Amino acid sequence: MGQDLEKVLVTEEEIKARLAEMGAQIDADYAGKDLLIVGVLKGAVMVMADLARALHSPVAMDWMAVSSYGAGTTSSGVVRILKDLETDIKDRDVLIVEDVIDSGLTLSWLVGNLKSRGPKSVEICTMVRKPLAFDVDLDVKYIGFDLPNEFIIGYGLDYAEKYRNLPFIGTLAPHVYEK
Repeated sequence: MGQDLEKVLVTEEEIKARLAEMGAQIDADYAGKDLLIVGVLKGAVMVMADLARALHSPVAMDWMAVSSYGAGTTSSGVVRILKDLETDIKDRDVLIVEDVIDSGLTLSWLVGNLKSRGPKSVEICTMVRKPLAFDVDLDVKYIGFDLPNEFIIGYGLDYAEKYRNLPFIGTLAPHVYEK
């Protein structure tokens, strides 16, 4: 990474430990239920894979891709479905898995969209929440880490499609995105 990384906020070990805790809580909360976990592409790939491995209950998995970001650092405000679910969620318990919640606008739209399809429940799990950046009231049931409103990368989080593969979460040096 060289000088692109400013600092590490959450280490790989901290992520693994928190995912184990979240997995245990999700297992307890959904014991005996037909849970579908829905990863939001592309950022949630790392979280979804590691969370699924942390779960000890059988779960089904599906993916959605929605977009409100370009190559920039803030939401565009316009949400588009790029890839929809392949699974019928009517009467299912659905857990949306996200990498980060910034403004909450895209996720709020997604929750409304999924609830319109008749599921038994829709809850949210995110690796990172930036509570100071929230523009909407959003109930998030499972939160990995609350982090400051800084531009973060790693563990699925990207800038211009780069840095997702880092095993930790850190801040991107401003010289990278202030070009």
